[in-house]
Amino acid sequence: MTISRSLRGRAATAVALTATLALTATACGDDGSGGAGAEGSGTGTITFWDNNGGVRTAVWQEIIKDFEAKNPGIKVKYVPIPSEDVQSKYDTAIAGGGLPDVGGVGAAYLANMVAQNALDPVGERIEGSSLKGKLVPGMVESVKSAGGRGDEMYSVPTSASNGVLYYRTDLFKAAGLPAPTTWEAFYTAAGKLTDAKNNKFGYTIRGGAGSIAQALDAMYGQSGITEFWNGDKTTVNDPKNVAALEKYVGLYKKATPEADVNNDFKKMNAQFDSGSIAMMNHNLGSYTDHVKALGTDKFAGIPNPTGPDGVRVQVSNPVDGLGLFRTSENKAAAWKFIEFAASHESNSKWNESAGAIPANTEAANDPWLDKAQATKLGAQALNDGSTKIVQLPYYLPDWNKISKSENEPNFQKVLLGAMTAKEFLDTIAKQLNEAQAEWNTQFKKD
Repeated sequence: MTISRSLRGRAATAVALTATLALTATACGDDGSGGAGAEGSGTGTITFWDNNGGVRTAVWQEIIKDFEAKNPGIKVKYVPIPSEDVQSKYDTAIAGGGLPDVGGVGAAYLANMVAQNALDPVGERIEGSSLKGKLVPGMVESVKSAGGRGDEMYSVPTSASNGVLYYRTDLFKAAGLPAPTTWEAFYTAAGKLTDAKNNKFGYTIRGGAGSIAQALDAMYGQSGITEFWNGDKTTVNDPKNVAALEKYVGLYKKATPEADVNNDFKKMNAQFDSGSIAMMNHNLGSYTDHVKALGTDKFAGIPNPTGPDGVRVQVSNPVDGLGLFRTSENKAAAWKFIEFAASHESNSKWNESAGAIPANTEAANDPWLDKAQATKLGAQALNDGSTKIVQLPYYLPDWNKISKSENEPNFQKVLLGAMTAKEFLDTIAKQLNEAQAEWNTQFKKD
């Protein structure tokens, strides 16, 4: 969970961002005034948008029930938003009105929302609350850097994740294969565990929504490059990364199903749990789903494989958190909910359900982590120095757009052979370099 010097340096130079879109509504009782909201009475109804609706609905409903029992004067209106739709939903609400009081905000799109002046800073609220000193420092630094306004915080961190290579231990054992702890073992297993005639494949590539982050993890993991920037130019299209991506996408249709070109994580999970896929990459959020489907003796989850030199490299995963929206007319009640959700008991409950790494320092020491193998290994990989983390530039307001809507269709073209890996990475690099140059112009030191 460490932050690279280059990223911290860029974040430290940030000054107040200029809002790029005007807010035109309040979250509750939308009046179209675009005002700055109000503290309110601390009671009444608040609206909460879950940024991973459906997947995490059950645990949020439980936390909301607990909160309302301890705060009888406050009612929480729960709105589940699918993770793949959340940024567009926020952008639409920012432009046209109807933002919630509280919402789940991932670091990948935090800078975009801060740039649009949608969120209230929460640093002073944290200092004056029961959360003071109770948030994992690395996650605090991550959301500060992702927000792009120096030391100010625009979300309260709740969890962290990292990339996980899930593999079917039962299938590996039956084939006499070692765990895929190295890239060489990974590629060997992908080939040997493929029997296309019987619809059995060694691996599944994520070709649908969320494909870019997985591709970046595979690229940097193999190339061994540990910095995202070389000066103000990205290393995304470094020749070593190009070669790594070429090898990775070479698995498509050879050791993966042809339908992978449209695969999202839900389809991947279903294939893995059914036994038709031997390996898949996702984050810690899948762990509890696999446990429910398979128990703990038919699969395992490990961090990225290591390279020939024994070094493990992974890209950073965005820290998730809760944001307090500027237009809320009941910020006092909204903050009570955030404080409760990030408290020891609630944060532990949520992260145990999700298989993620808690942001509350007390929750991070709870016994369930010792039983959640993938989560424990993920926490160690982030915190014990055994893994080199390539910090992705979440502080760029255009990061999520570049890494999702603008290039996910291009990755599908790469899989289908309509675009080369070099053309794909050169396109992303050009966009990133331009975004970085614009960021530098806006936030250079006075």
